[in-house]
Parts: sequence; structure tokens; C-alpha cells
Amino acid sequence: MSLSSSAPWLKYYGNVPQHLSYPQKTIYQMVKAAAERNPKLPAYEFMGKKTTYAEFIRRIDETAKAYLALGIGKGDHVTICMPNCPQAVDSFYALNRIGAISNMIHPLSAAGEIRHYLDFSHSKAILTLDQFYTKVASVMPELQNSDCKLLLARIQDELPLALAVGYDLTKARKYPAPPRRGNYIWWSEFMRMGPRKNLPLPKKLPAANDCASILYSGGTTGTTKGIMLSNLNFNALALQTIAASGFTMDEISDMKMLSVMPVFHGFGLGIGIHTPLVAGGTCILVPQFNVNTYAEILLKQKPNLIPGVPTLFEALLRTDKLEGADLSFLKGIFSGGDSLAPELKRKVDAFLKAHGCAEQIREGYGTTECVTASCLTPKDYARAGSIGVPFPDTFYKIVQPGALTEVEPNIEGEICISGPSVMMGYMDNPEETASTLRRHYDGRIWLHTGDLGHMDQDGFVYFRQRMKRMIITSGYNVYPSQLENIIDGHEKVLLSCVIGVKDPYRVQKVKAYVVPMPGVEPTEELKQELLEYCSKRIAKYAMPREIEFRTELPKTLVGKVAYRVLEDEEKARIAAQAVQPEA
Repeated sequence: MSLSSSAPWLKYYGNVPQHLSYPQKTIYQMVKAAAERNPKLPAYEFMGKKTTYAEFIRRIDETAKAYLALGIGKGDHVTICMPNCPQAVDSFYALNRIGAISNMIHPLSAAGEIRHYLDFSHSKAILTLDQFYTKVASVMPELQNSDCKLLLARIQDELPLALAVGYDLTKARKYPAPPRRGNYIWWSEFMRMGPRKNLPLPKKLPAANDCASILYSGGTTGTTKGIMLSNLNFNALALQTIAASGFTMDEISDMKMLSVMPVFHGFGLGIGIHTPLVAGGTCILVPQFNVNTYAEILLKQKPNLIPGVPTLFEALLRTDKLEGADLSFLKGIFSGGDSLAPELKRKVDAFLKAHGCAEQIREGYGTTECVTASCLTPKDYARAGSIGVPFPDTFYKIVQPGALTEVEPNIEGEICISGPSVMMGYMDNPEETASTLRRHYDGRIWLHTGDLGHMDQDGFVYFRQRMKRMIITSGYNVYPSQLENIIDGHEKVLLSCVIGVKDPYRVQKVKAYVVPMPGVEPTEELKQELLEYCSKRIAKYAMPREIEFRTELPKTLVGKVAYRVLEDEEKARIAAQAVQPEA
């Protein structure tokens, strides 16, 4: 009998239920149900300002009416280009309330990327912060949809008065103010549109299987793909995460989650925000990660749950802000977004113990095609190197790469996932959908992750590497072929190759190998020219940190650039540096 059908991992669940009930509700309905149970409890907190569940639902409904007044309705797409702040969270649920679809993108995306996302999604509006106005406004005249509306929000509008004044005098002054008369709508003005038109909210809500949001990932070719995620996908993830963590809904309702993972990412949106809100817990919204600020929030707010990427926990080990602190209030520490090195886990566990915390860090695994996590280390059964066992009602199998045949335990192959959080498919990309979602011999639809790994005899999963060529830097996915296409577009570049290089702070950093056009000298001036060129077309987190000029690049037998040769060269260089004696 195969591992996938026998599910041997179930015996390691402990008190975790093997099966869950998934209400046929929208994400809005799930949060509203939590509000009805806990109307006076805080739904989220932002810079010291608390919003109760009763107030949260009122804000959602008012925001929904404003979108209706703007002409947004069922099936329309609206892009949310925001950090973790109230306007973004309110909009995510408000759009769902009226049957519209949120298109979530990184606010640090380059102008060209933003234009692509808006055109691809056919967005009728985009919500962003005033500090990103210049970048977003520059692409608005170029959009296929000339009627797309630009909504501008401000951080200081959601702050207590004293903090708002301080923000205006400090951080806000770093960014040029939008022109007084521009082709945009201030959030405050937008919110007045609802009462003026007084349009009723739709009586009929979307179905559980309707698309709720679009998140983005790269394809096998490096092409950006829009991942369509349903209400059920998000709700299943929330319920599974709570159960797999070993908590009940009532227990989560008394807890606070430090929500620093970004709202445009499945980890931040699905686990950092939707999961606690489904249970009636509190989200502490943090718009930007800074290790010292993060440490201060930990000590002041005493959150019980902290999800993060490995680099976040690595940063916590380096700060002196937590020296001698009592962290006994932590009840759940979860790592995802990238592999957690065993040595880093050991150090974090030791750090937690030394600071009075009885819990250990627990590693999860997943893909955006499952919203985010679908696998988690059991509370009492951690195994070295393992990313855990599947969530309730979720199945894993390892198949021969490029085939459907399941391999034996401990044999490496492609990780496949089946369960209620698996995506609807890729937007307007039936070919990629068909190659990624496949019906196997057991009759189930399986998600082919493109990741290599194995399962042991007990069903514990071990991740090895990504089959798809991808760089992970500070928790973000970077697709080399996308960057190469941009760099190769420069008039002085003949050919480029991008790889990920080991980095102590980012896990990996981006390095570009560049062959200049014949007759072009590989000077420092050219390097700076290329970096400036990239900065206008590539998101900040994906920018090359190094550029190395070559007269030629290594090739495979079929003439393709042998990027693995460059990766091996870089590994050898780093290894040689590590053994050099000190001067």
C-alpha cells in the first residue's frame, strides 16, 4: 500500500483531529461569524490603535459600499498594492463582500511590474499608499484599461493623533507629496462616496468555490502566473492551521498574532491575518519588518503567536533588544517561506528556552498554490531535517519527476499535494494549470509542486530543493529567467545569467553574470548603469547585489547557459574563502 493512501502520519497527530468540517462560506462570512461571537474583542491593532470586531465589520461594510459607489461589482478585480495596514485588510474583506476579487501585489514592485499586474488582472482600481504615488501614477496612462481608478491611502490616517503628528513630521516628509490636483482619489474621499450614493450591499454572497483573491508566483518558464484562490482555499487553510497547531478556536480567540509577514504573500495573508480573524483572535499589524521595532513590539504587546521566515528568526538572534527578556507568553513559533536550517533551529530553540519560553520553533512547508502552508512539524514529534506531516484532510505523495507513479519511502522525487487548500488554477493559463493540477490513478487531483523531496516510512516529509529554477531571498521568490530577460534588454548587454548566492542575512542574494556587447568595455561605470537600469524595472528585493562581467558564459551540450556551473563556481569560491587563514 502506498504512503499517500495509508497516511501513516496520522498516528503522530496527537490531539489534532484527522478530519475537519469546512463551512460553505465566504471569507467575509467566516470573519463576520467570529465578530458575532466576540464583538468587543480587538480584531486588529495597528500602531497602538485597536479595532474591535464589531467596528471591523462596520468598516468592512462601509468600505464595500464605497467600492460599489466606485463602480466595482461581482467578478471585478481590484489591485491591493499595500503593506500590512487597516485599509488593506478592510479592502480584502470588503471586496469579497460584494463578490469582487482582490489582486494582491508587492508595493515595492517596479513600475513595469505594476503595469503588468494591472493589465493582466484587468483591474478596475488600485489601492496603494501615498508614498508610492509617483511610481504607480507613472503607469496609469499606459494601462489597457484607461478607466482604472487610483486610490491613495495614508499610514497616518490610521494612527492615534500623537503618532500621526509625529509620522507627518518624520517619515512622511521623506516622500514627495502627491500633487494637490491629480488623477487619484484620497481614501477619505473614497469612503465618503458610499454614504453619498447609499447603494445597498448585495443580498446574494459569492459561493465557497468562487475566486476570492489572486496571488502571484513564477511558472516553469519563469513567467509570472496569477494563482486563483477560492473562499474555500482560504477558509480551509485557516481551519487546518489552527487544528495542526494544536489549538482550538476558543484558545486562538484569546491570543494575539504578530502579523509582520506581508499581506500580498500567502503566508502573511492566509496565516498571519485570515487565520486569527476566523477564530476571533487579534492581529497586530506591522507594515514593515525592522528587527529592533519587532523586538520592541514583542516586549510591549506580548503576542502569543509569531509566524516568520528563517531570516526573521536569524535577525532576532542578533539583536540585543531581547537580552534578558521573558518570552514565556509565546505559545506558537512557526517558520515558513524557506527551509529552516537545522543549525538555525537549534539556535532558536536554545534562545527561546533561555528566555523562558517552553515552546520550540515549528517548521512548515507549502506553496502559494495552496495559499501557503500544507504541512507542519507535529508538536511532540519533530524529526531532524523534516518539514513535518500533512495538515488534516491533506495528502502528500512523492512521484517520479515528470510522471504520476508514486515512489517508495525514502526515495527522492517530486512532492505532490492534494487537499481543500489546493488552488482553483492559474488565471488565463490553461496549459500551466493542466501541467500543475493532474488527476492521478487514485482519482484525486494532485498539485505538482516542482519541489524535490522524500517521505519516510512514517509519512514525515523532507524537502530537498526546487525543481524549478528559483532564488529565495529574505522569504521572497525571485525567478532568474525574469531578471535575465530584463538585463538582456539593455542595449550594452549581449547575454546574462542570474543565480542565487548564499547570504547570511537573506538566505540567498541575487548575482548576475553579464557578457557585454562586442566593443563594450566592462567598466565600473557600466555596472552602475546596469544597476540603475534594473532599479527601474525590478523590485527592490529582487535586485542583483553583485554583477560580474564575463567574456562568455558556460554552455551545456545543447547550447543553453549552464547556470549550475556558475552556481558550483560560486560555492567553491565561498568554500575557499572559508578555509583561508586569517591574516
